[in-house]
Amino acid sequence: MFCSDYLPFLLKVVTILIAAIIFLVAMNAVKKKKGGFIIKNLTEKFYKIKLKMAKNVLDKKIFKELANSIKSKIKNIDKNGPKTFVLNFNGNIKATAVDSLKHEVTAILSVASKDDKVLLILESPGGTITGYGLASAELSRIRNAGIELVIAVDKVAASGGYMMACIANKIIAAPSAIIGSIGVIAQTPNFNRLLNDKGVDFEQITSGKYKRTVTMFGKNTDEDRQKLQSELDEMHGAFKDMIKLNRPIVDIEKVATGEYWLAIKAKDLSLVDELITSQDYLMKLYDNGEIVYSVQYKGKKMNVVKKFSNICDTLIEKLQTFPM
Repeated sequence: MFCSDYLPFLLKVVTILIAAIIFLVAMNAVKKKKGGFIIKNLTEKFYKIKLKMAKNVLDKKIFKELANSIKSKIKNIDKNGPKTFVLNFNGNIKATAVDSLKHEVTAILSVASKDDKVLLILESPGGTITGYGLASAELSRIRNAGIELVIAVDKVAASGGYMMACIANKIIAAPSAIIGSIGVIAQTPNFNRLLNDKGVDFEQITSGKYKRTVTMFGKNTDEDRQKLQSELDEMHGAFKDMIKLNRPIVDIEKVATGEYWLAIKAKDLSLVDELITSQDYLMKLYDNGEIVYSVQYKGKKMNVVKKFSNICDTLIEKLQTFPM
């Protein structure tokens, strides 16, 4: 009796739970959240942290002297003087952070003068040419406006990441950061033999001789491979030209091999200018009393449907993609 009564009840509960989950997912899918800017005065924030630390770890007399000095520095910060605007770019294969970057660059250019500078803290192992090409173009807007652009690499700026970094007037990096990978790659599995073994025909109809060359399911020919190779070589040439334009001190043929190096070696190759972490660089600005602002643009909240779509796109890209 217990089982016969309990099972229908359990099925009802599970049904209700599934219906509730579907309802919540549907509501989240239509919910929208507007984007906006988050702007913080990092110099004042640093001094306040310093004051709090001093209060807890220093002798009262020493703290009092330091506190007066810090309060004086905060009071005397010249908000009309040169400013440093700090941006963060955490890159993925599609360089989706460029959606925020373009808004941040526009905001900075609307108020910045030629005495100001921009510090971009960059982390990226590279990705698609389209994504990182656009990100590099957005950074070029800063340099073209006559504003100094400094790019800091604490972990990695490889391939498309270095394409962005080379736009800077100055590149700084932590000694163990990974730099380089100046090359282009295309890779895809080919299931043609498997399909043939299973008696599955693959039909592909195109208009234009080179609309599709190397394919996942059809039989690839030497001509297909040669065409793709020529396209990759052209992209690689454009990548090298960009580095030569922005960093003429680099021996491009020596470094454009697809290899990567630790920053301590990359400095010898002129791929970076100074070995220093982004936080050490910022602390020097704070200690000099320079005013530093972080600028962050938060886009609209991504709904569940969009997130699922992005996951599917990523899986497809892992099978067939053309990253830097």
